[in-house]
Amino acid sequence: QVQLVESGGGLVQVGGSLRLSCAASGRTFSTYVMGWLRQAPGKEREFVAVISWSGATTFYADSVKGRFTISRDNAKNTVYLQMNSLKPEDTAVYYCAAGSQLVHRNTKYDYWGQGTQVTVSS
Repeated sequence: QVQLVESGGGLVQVGGSLRLSCAASGRTFSTYVMGWLRQAPGKEREFVAVISWSGATTFYADSVKGRFTISRDNAKNTVYLQMNSLKPEDTAVYYCAAGSQLVHRNTKYDYWGQGTQVTVSS
C-alpha cells in the first residue's frame, strides 16, 4: 500500500509558476506509475500528466503540454509537477495518484493523495 501527500499548492497570478510535490510512503515507490490529475469546481476529475516507473516516459494532457513538466525522484519517493505560464483555467484541486498501468489520459489509479488547491488569479 502507498500513502501519498501533496504539497506546494497556493495562489498565483496569471503567468506565474508553481511546483507541486507528492511524497510517497513505503519502499515500493519505483514500482508505480505516477500521475497528476485535477478537478475544478463543478467539473469531473481530469488527467494532467503521467510518468513511467523510471521516469523515461511521460504523457501530458493537451491543455498543459509545453507548460507543465512531470518528474520523479525514486530515491526520495517523490513525484513533482512543475507548472509554468499558469492560466485561470488551471485553477483546480490537484491530486497525485499511483497505479500500475502507463496509459495516456488514464484517470483510474489505485492510490490517491488528498489533493492540494491551486488558484490562478487574473
